[in-house]
Amino acid sequence: MDNELINRLGGDRITSRQVDELVGLARGVAADGDLNQAEVEFLQKWLAANVAVSEQPLIRTLYQRINDVLADGVLDAEEKAILLDTLNSFSSRDFELGEVLKSSTLPLCDPAPTLSFDRRTYCFTGTFIYGQRKHCEQAVTERGGFCGGLSGKTEVLVIGAYATESWKHSSFGNKILQASDWRDEGRPIAIVSEEHWTRHL
Repeated sequence: MDNELINRLGGDRITSRQVDELVGLARGVAADGDLNQAEVEFLQKWLAANVAVSEQPLIRTLYQRINDVLADGVLDAEEKAILLDTLNSFSSRDFELGEVLKSSTLPLCDPAPTLSFDRRTYCFTGTFIYGQRKHCEQAVTERGGFCGGLSGKTEVLVIGAYATESWKHSSFGNKILQASDWRDEGRPIAIVSEEHWTRHL
């Protein structure tokens, strides 16, 4: 066996051990249904120590997400809810987390509408490749649009690219279901993917 193959096999073993360890950590941290700053910082340190030797997109995604959350030094309620959702998905080995969601399971508009921003009202739900929700909202307001929670005024609901197949049971599933009901009633609300939204920026 050549060295490259031995290294690769060894690397695979390390990666699966890392994932097992991380699943255990995620399960432990999320077990009480709450997160505090110290727990998130602990996870960040573990990921920092392991991300360099890992090609596992899951570990990289989680590390990036935790860095984003801790960037301002404050773990707010929304960030906590998103991270808990992420950790629960991860610890139950719902491995779609690391992939872009198969859009077939989401009630996206088909065909997806052309998006404009000026004086249009957007709502964001889920977890985004683009950045934290506030970064997505800033991109809309910079282009003359408005952002807020889901309401009768919402014209476009954008769903983050990172989600799990069990989105209906996730913390942001209710918004998607509500928007879908409104659309079925004939209200002028569009439901689009993050990928579609970013193409219009």
